[in-house]
Amino acid sequence: MASEPTMDRISTTLETVFQRSYAVEAPDLRRLYENAKRDQWNASRDIDWTADVDPERGIFADELIDGHGTPTLNHLDAPTFKRLNVEFSCWRLSQLLHGEEGAMLACAQLVDMVPGNDAKFFVATQAVDEARHAEVLSRYLIEKCGGKIYPINGNVKRIFDYILGHGKWFVKTVGLQLLAETFAVSLFRMLMETAKDPLLRQICRRILADESRHMGFSVLSLPDEIRSLNSSEMRELEDFVREALTLLLSGQFPREAYEAVGLNSADINTIYHARKEIARGTDYAYFRKLFRREMHSTVVTNMKKVGLLNDRTTAFMRDMGIDTNLASAA
Repeated sequence: MASEPTMDRISTTLETVFQRSYAVEAPDLRRLYENAKRDQWNASRDIDWTADVDPERGIFADELIDGHGTPTLNHLDAPTFKRLNVEFSCWRLSQLLHGEEGAMLACAQLVDMVPGNDAKFFVATQAVDEARHAEVLSRYLIEKCGGKIYPINGNVKRIFDYILGHGKWFVKTVGLQLLAETFAVSLFRMLMETAKDPLLRQICRRILADESRHMGFSVLSLPDEIRSLNSSEMRELEDFVREALTLLLSGQFPREAYEAVGLNSADINTIYHARKEIARGTDYAYFRKLFRREMHSTVVTNMKKVGLLNDRTTAFMRDMGIDTNLASAA
């Protein structure tokens, strides 16, 4: 891609906790650490990089492309639509890649910041996990997709600017493990089940094995901290949850992918405005409905577990279209 910057510097002030108590104080977190050690995998050895990726077959399921079924995309000839599938897939995988890189940096900060060694040990393994995910996704894009890595989406960047720049470990944990990871897990699971490319399905299966542990860290580490917050701190955290959810749920539109196949601004804007109507309709792809329901259900359930589901968060989540009754069914 042309002239987009590939590096940012984010100023932050972190409090490092040099913990010299080594007894097991949080057995659940220590068990999560043991599971992380047990389940490590090697992206160079455990992925079949000899497998061919056939762009003519496509990478993602066609129904995952924003605007699928609209007159604008229905009028594309077959070769152009195949190219759009590849461009859209590269765009979406690029955003996941940037998210994994940001998660690695956030976990490196959390090793300093979290107060106990049981938590520090686990978050250190998550930093390794996120590095591996960034490695495997970048290698897939470089070796199998012609090196097409799109710039970071503005909303993804805003989320990670905030997470990386914030000085409180529990805010980073809410943003990363509770919210961003939930979106990533739901998307990786959908790709594992529906992607046209078998190699991508294999990669997603491996990544998912790690991600469930990461969400587990937030559920184990946050409740006591959240209970200790005063009203001002709680309101700040609730405001962050609202902003992060808004960015995750509504702000990722692959304009550059449409431009890459020659669509003009008017056509792209038509697709942009048609997205919500498509989501409301009966023709909305079944697995996209499942993705949305799974993500909403997991967010609601985990927010309830950590003590973040209250009258205020319930109200703004309902305004976003999130059914806050899903927690009881999860």
